[in-house]
Amino acid sequence: MDMENQTTIKNLAEENGTENLVVVLGATDLQGAEIAAATVTVGDPSFTGPLAGASLRLPVYHILEPEVKTAIPEDVFAEQAGFMEMVVDTEEIGRKFRAIREGM
Repeated sequence: MDMENQTTIKNLAEENGTENLVVVLGATDLQGAEIAAATVTVGDPSFTGPLAGASLRLPVYHILEPEVKTAIPEDVFAEQAGFMEMVVDTEEIGRKFRAIREGM
């Protein structure tokens, strides 16, 4: 997760409280998505960004998880994220993100 996104998330958490935020990621690279998920839950694993040492414990979901997908109008999902279902193992993403949320 880049420094700009870390700063935005940190500012939103400070302004609104972590209990009012949910992070939805859409990376097709599973390893990158896991690192980003770890960053918003336990802090920046590289210890270089604004979230280094910041354990926000934000709930994090991937856009391809059923909990998120069903909350988006079908036509919007198909246009914006539908292609990802063809290149990403959605079951594996679901397992990984559930494990991250359960480990919080």
